[in-house]
Amino acid sequence: MTDPSSLFAELQTLATEQRNPLSMEIDTASVREILEIINTEDHKVPIAVREEIPHIEQAVEIVVEAFRQGGRLFYVGAGTSGRLGILDASECPPTYGTPPEMVQGLIAGGPKAVFRSQEGAEDVEENGARALEEAGVAPPDVVCGIAASRRTPYVVGAVAYARTIGCKTLFVTCNPRSEFNLAVDVAICAVVGPEVIMGSTRMKSGTAQKLVLNMITTASMVRIGKVYENMMVDLQMTSKKLIERSKRTVMMVTGVDYAEASRVLESVSGHVKTALVVILAGVSAEEAKQRLETTNGFVRPAIIGDFGA
Repeated sequence: MTDPSSLFAELQTLATEQRNPLSMEIDTASVREILEIINTEDHKVPIAVREEIPHIEQAVEIVVEAFRQGGRLFYVGAGTSGRLGILDASECPPTYGTPPEMVQGLIAGGPKAVFRSQEGAEDVEENGARALEEAGVAPPDVVCGIAASRRTPYVVGAVAYARTIGCKTLFVTCNPRSEFNLAVDVAICAVVGPEVIMGSTRMKSGTAQKLVLNMITTASMVRIGKVYENMMVDLQMTSKKLIERSKRTVMMVTGVDYAEASRVLESVSGHVKTALVVILAGVSAEEAKQRLETTNGFVRPAIIGDFGA
């Protein structure tokens, strides 16, 4: 159990727990002034994230290598950070056609914490380690801790456990790198400064974390062939919107009309990548599937028949 006095002392020094001098009078401000203060502070977030691109790049390289080896990405967080990890993970299957287990989010307090705060659940390091153990985490899986403060015991425990079993580890925080003292492969430290409301890290810190997680999974999916040009081509046709988006993608890339796009998609069980290769390479569905297998799912070389490297 953490000594309350040491925790109090630690909180006093965290960048995410400082008072913001630009919002000191927010309690007397008009609605317009409140919104302008928040918006002005929010403008600092993408700048802070941009400064971390070299480290985000390293994280992506680790995740891509894990995916290529059949590994998974696990996000681990508490509160807002945990919910953001679950959000990013849950959106990968419909967007990129990935199996649900490929990117997973674990949150202190379990699934119920997604909908209702379970604040005390984050205070025990062993809980984080246990969550990974129960999920069957093992190399080549990657574990990414998410904690604006860097200190969340549940997250620290999970990352420490992951390292003991040989997994690569990442950490996304909003406190300075100079104060980061955990052993991880890559730390991403997007320092956004004090929150408009002191300690409310669901604001700028949460926005920064969301941007970073978007970048990690999006760049990783691009690098394993889930995107053609700038379009999703491994999406799952699980809703009317996604069915129509699939048809529109085929039409935009190939120039065929709606009826032809629908026909080809139906002939390949709705798989957009295969439909693109069938039309643009002028091959059968079976040949298109073989080409995509040879190119590890990358559409461009499958179309032109580049099976070299």
